[in-house]
Amino acid sequence: MKVLVTGGSGYIGSHTIVDLIDHNILPVSVDNFSRSSSETLEGIQKICKQSINNYDIDISQADELRKIFELEGDITGIIHFAAFKFVGESVKEPLLYYRNNLNGLINLLDCVKKYNIQQFVFSSSCTVYGNPDQLPVNEQSPILPSQSPYGATKQMSEQIIRDFAQNSSCKFSLLRYFNPIGAHPSAMIGEGSKFPPENLMPILTETALGLRKSLTVFGGDYPTRDGTCVRDYIHVMDIAHAHTKALSLHFQNQNVQTFNLGSGQGVTVLELISAFEKATGIKLNYEIGERRPGDVVAVYADNRKAREILGWELKYSLEEMMSTAWQWQLKKNA
Repeated sequence: MKVLVTGGSGYIGSHTIVDLIDHNILPVSVDNFSRSSSETLEGIQKICKQSINNYDIDISQADELRKIFELEGDITGIIHFAAFKFVGESVKEPLLYYRNNLNGLINLLDCVKKYNIQQFVFSSSCTVYGNPDQLPVNEQSPILPSQSPYGATKQMSEQIIRDFAQNSSCKFSLLRYFNPIGAHPSAMIGEGSKFPPENLMPILTETALGLRKSLTVFGGDYPTRDGTCVRDYIHVMDIAHAHTKALSLHFQNQNVQTFNLGSGQGVTVLELISAFEKATGIKLNYEIGERRPGDVVAVYADNRKAREILGWELKYSLEEMMSTAWQWQLKKNA
């Protein structure tokens, strides 16, 4: 099976390519490195001991995207990661997010139709649930108003796919991630970006290494057990393996399936900091700041559907998430 992976040098995309190769699926990457680095592909190649075919194009350019399918000829599946993902940036630059995230998806769906693609796995997000009224959230939980344009693009993308799927034979898996953290155990690839990170984990590891003077916790007065936001953290390799599983999913009566990908456990920001300190022995310098626009109070997953239908199992503990993220940071700055 040959699968096109958009955003193949991104955080989750790169780890998924490794998992695909481990399970004898041939990935073809497309990434223009606008928010990632070609060094990530080098890391994948060191792990997998084989070269990775990458097309350096922007998928919002429809003509360029179609050339990949013409050149490769036998692509039967797509895993779509390529999208902008920073909540704060999306609040400041909403049109950038709507234009990039939606146009790229629409171009790919045109290719699904034109080239008879059989499987499509979409990188969605728990942000589609907004500020949920009940926890944990499952796949039937209400889709509440988004707290950010980034979240809105994920909601819109899911709806676009559902509308398209009504007249398509392709099978679509919508994977709603919670909070992927950690890195490949080899420390050859991990979470990185050309831009200053907005996600908590790389900010935390940079603080531990002394690249930042302190870590700011956004909000200490939320209605949670310690006043900080609650999230569901899950190792990136566990997330990656769910995509491999989804490619072989046998659909019964519908051609769109939605899955929550989370650990099922809610962890506060302060609890995550404590877990890192315990796993590494490093004391973190942090301060409580103002709330950040776009953040939801608390969200964590009911992941039973993914476990039962995909046969998905979690392999990495919170401590392993912390230690692999730290080893990646150390190697990156060695």
